Amino acid sequence: MRFAAAVSDLELGDYQRAVRLLLRHPLITATWPDEKALPRVRRFSAELRADLAEAFGYRLELHGATARLVRTSDGLDPDRPALSRTGRPFDRRRYAYLSLCLAVLGRAGVQITLSELADAVAGDANRIGGLGLDPDTGGDRRAFVDAVAWLEERGVLRLADGSSASWASDPGAGEALYDIARDAVLSLFRPPRVLQHIESVSALLERTASASGNAERRAAAQAARRAVVERPVVYYTDVPVEVGNHLRGQALPADLARLTGLRLERRSEGVLLVDTAGWSAERFPGTGSVAQAAVLLAVEIADRVQDPDGRRARRMTAPDPHEDQIRLVRETDAGLPAATVIVEHESPHEIDDAEESKLPLVTDAFLREATAEILSRFGSAFGAAWHADPDRLRAEAVALLARFGAVIPVPGGVLARPLIGRYRNTVAQVKQRTLF
Repeated sequence: MRFAAAVSDLELGDYQRAVRLLLRHPLITATWPDEKALPRVRRFSAELRADLAEAFGYRLELHGATARLVRTSDGLDPDRPALSRTGRPFDRRRYAYLSLCLAVLGRAGVQITLSELADAVAGDANRIGGLGLDPDTGGDRRAFVDAVAWLEERGVLRLADGSSASWASDPGAGEALYDIARDAVLSLFRPPRVLQHIESVSALLERTASASGNAERRAAAQAARRAVVERPVVYYTDVPVEVGNHLRGQALPADLARLTGLRLERRSEGVLLVDTAGWSAERFPGTGSVAQAAVLLAVEIADRVQDPDGRRARRMTAPDPHEDQIRLVRETDAGLPAATVIVEHESPHEIDDAEESKLPLVTDAFLREATAEILSRFGSAFGAAWHADPDRLRAEAVALLARFGAVIPVPGGVLARPLIGRYRNTVAQVKQRTLF
C-alpha cells in the first residue's frame, strides 16, 4: 500500500470521505461547505498532507479555522467558474471585484462594514482602466454583491450585524457589519509567483523540470492521477504519451480506489472515475431540464452515429486540445494590466502537437431536429420557457455534454466523442411535470 498506509480498515471509509471532500472543496472554513467538514479534515491531517502531496503534487495547508488544498494545475480549465448564489458564472468584472475585495480585506482589521468595503474596492477599481465601480449603478452593484456573497457563503466574511440584502437593493438604505476570517483571506490568495513578474498566465502552470528519470516518472504518475480526479473523462489522445502510459498501468486503479473509494473504469479510448459517492460538483446524467435534454440528445447522437440504415456521419479531425489551451491563454492574457508588468525575459509557451483523431460530425441541423422531437415527445417534462426557446435548450444541453467530454463543439455542429457510445440503445425515461 502506497497510500493511507497508516489508516486502519475501520477508519478507511472516513479517510476516503475526507479525501473526496478536499478534492471537491479545496477551501474549507468553519462553516463551508458545512460545520462538519473541518473536523473531518483535521482528524486525518498528517495522512492527508502526505498522501495528497505524493499522489497529486498538492499541498494541504491548515491555518486556524481554515484548510486549503493548494492544487497543481496542468492547464487552464474554463469549465469550473466561480458561481453566484443564483448559479450565474462569474465574468471578468466579478472576478476583478473578488480579487480587489481580497486585497482590501488583507489590509483591513477584524471587522469591516459593507459600505467601507465598497468604497475601498471602488477606489482601487476606479484606478484601473476599463473597470471602475459605482455602487449607485445597478450593474456594478450587482457584480460587487455577487463577489461579496461568494466570500460570505464560504465563511470568509461572517455577518455580525445588519443586512446585506437591503444594501444590495439600495446602498443608502441599509448597512451590514462583517467579521473577517483573516486566516481564510490569507489562504485564498497565495500566488506562487510575484504577479508583477508574470508576462502570461501560462507562467503559473510552469514547473521546474528534473533531469532524473525517477522524478519524471513520478511527475507523470501525479499528472495522470490529477487528470482522473479533475476531469469527468480522460481520453488518451488528450494527454502526453507518458501520462497516458500511467493511465493504462495497473497501479492507477488501485491507488485511486485506496485514496477515494471510487472505481476506475477503463476503455480503449480512455478512463473515468465512476462517481458512486456523489462527490462531484456536477453529475451526468443529472436533474433539471437541461440535464434531461442533454442525456436525451446523447441518445439521439449515439443512434445517429451508429445508425445502420441512415447516411453515414462524416468524420472530421478533432481540434487539437493544446490549441484550445493556447486560445484560453491568449484570452486570459488579454486582461493582463501591461503597465504593471515587470518584464524579465522571454519565455515562450511551447505546446507539442497532439495526436490526430477523426470523430463523427453531428450537424446543428440534426441537433435542432432532435431537440424539437424531444420537446414534442416529452412535452410536459419541459416548461413553457424551453418550448418557446428550443435553441437555448439545445445550446445549454450541448454545452453540458461538452463539459463532460461527450462532444466537441465545432462550427456547424459537434463531434461525438467515445463517451457518447455509453448511451447507445438507451431507453430514456423523463419524469413528467405535474400540471395543476
